[in-house]
Amino acid sequence: MNRRLAALIAAIALAVVGTVAIVAWVNGAEDRALEGETVVNVLVVKEEVPAGTPAEDLGDRVKLERVTEKVKAEGAVTTVTALRGKVASATLVPGEQVVEQRFVEASAFQARGTQTVAVPEGLLQTTISVDPERAIGGLLTPGAKVALSLSFDQGVPTSDATGTTIDPAAGGGVKTTHVTLRNVLVTNVQSNAEFETTSEDDEEDQVFGEAPEQGFLVTVALSDVDTERLVFAAEWGKVWISIEPVDGTVGPTKVVTHGNVYTD
Repeated sequence: MNRRLAALIAAIALAVVGTVAIVAWVNGAEDRALEGETVVNVLVVKEEVPAGTPAEDLGDRVKLERVTEKVKAEGAVTTVTALRGKVASATLVPGEQVVEQRFVEASAFQARGTQTVAVPEGLLQTTISVDPERAIGGLLTPGAKVALSLSFDQGVPTSDATGTTIDPAAGGGVKTTHVTLRNVLVTNVQSNAEFETTSEDDEEDQVFGEAPEQGFLVTVALSDVDTERLVFAAEWGKVWISIEPVDGTVGPTKVVTHGNVYTD
């Protein structure tokens, strides 16, 4: 072995030893920095997490890191299991700790209007304001298919015994209700109300959340003809929203009045 080769081997060996020493020193420095401190594990964001991401889908976008107790964020978690069934309420950025407060029930996230729904081509989107009791108690979410019942408290013009037409605005007419629009796509739901939903995992001790007190802005997708009918009802009557059944058939409907409400 000539001197030049021996010197090269010695240089490589020295570099390896130096690298190992530096790594050991860095690791030791971290240990020295944590010496005397209470150390805990927390999940930290590695890659950006978009709003609406289910906790179960965090995967490699988060990692477990050691931090001192004094820098641990309130509500920080060590496992995604603690967030099961929830979604990120806002975008999470790399470096921040994963905390419970940044995750909400999927229904609450959707009710804030943060879910994107594909709207079929050719349909108009129209927003109406409804009270919680007329919108599934406030649990309506984007993407749902609903039936819209239209009610009018003045009804349509009718005739008296003499054949004279009675104007509903003058107190005449028949009050009516009818399930008019079916399989309507809900594209957005907006509300400032905060409410809780009941988890299926809590069957042993179910506590149903309180219904919100504030009104809702519900956006639906309809044809131009049906949009006219909905706007007319929202302007001059009331609209009630019902969730369409997933399975089963729906029987025939009729315009309900005082005269037939008790008959088949």
